[in-house]
Amino acid sequence: MSIELKGMKTSREHAGSSVSGYPLLLLLLALVVLPAWLAIAGLPGADNGRQILIVATLIAAFVLILFVSCGFFMIQPNQAAVLTLFGEYRGTERREGLRWVWPWIMRGKMSVRAHNVHSERVKINELRGNPIEIACNVVWRVADTAQASFDVDDYKTFVSIQIEAGLRTVGSRHPYDDFDGEEVTLRGSGALVNHELLEELNDRMKVAGIIVDEAGLTHLAYASEIASAMLRRQQAEAVIAARAKLVIGAVGMVEDALTKLSQDGIVDLDNERRATMVSNLMVVLCGEREAQPVVNAGTLYQ
Repeated sequence: MSIELKGMKTSREHAGSSVSGYPLLLLLLALVVLPAWLAIAGLPGADNGRQILIVATLIAAFVLILFVSCGFFMIQPNQAAVLTLFGEYRGTERREGLRWVWPWIMRGKMSVRAHNVHSERVKINELRGNPIEIACNVVWRVADTAQASFDVDDYKTFVSIQIEAGLRTVGSRHPYDDFDGEEVTLRGSGALVNHELLEELNDRMKVAGIIVDEAGLTHLAYASEIASAMLRRQQAEAVIAARAKLVIGAVGMVEDALTKLSQDGIVDLDNERRATMVSNLMVVLCGEREAQPVVNAGTLYQ
């Protein structure tokens, strides 16, 4: 499911214009030291005209110090600053270290590090209508700072809501379990479901300039109101599957035993004796209790 912003201009990130702040820092230090030296060395003993000139120089230096100081900002690793001028986007600065721009340009800092979010458990109805509880873990980061800043109101809130919406969408597409083993299920096809969730979240969040690097289910269970009933069903299915496998194995063993007896000439069995032996062997092989030997004192036909 893709979110389209019809009728709204889509922002795109581009590099902002700023300069290294270290030369400006040296200039700022000079503006502090030189006027101070001028005031200390020049004011005593100076005539009125020279004093006025020195005071005017000090005032100009003070204004220039304020001007330069207001343009500094710091960029840490994996951090960006969105630059705006009177509401107009003027680019994004990603170069780390001390930077400087004109003081009237606003700087909005934004982290572009990876964020790890563990969603709350939500209750949804899977494909067959059974209520289940599901949760996921998502690793995301800001790829386009302009979209994250200007195309959505609050990109962190947007991410949280879209994680829950995407989780509900993917969870409702598949059954919790498939007892016939023919469908993609939430419990049995974890890799496929996680990949589908990753694509769903990336499709939803691209409008905000967000990239999801990893997404996976961390909790999956039937809702409490049907958990006991579904557990009994799973147990019954497991018993049936075990019984079926046991019977298939027993049939193969009986067939091998009869073939071996016939090939070695140990005993010549007619149809009735063969049926009796098959019955006895199946009881022994499929029974849950240990076999008890029975001594036959007569013959089969007595």
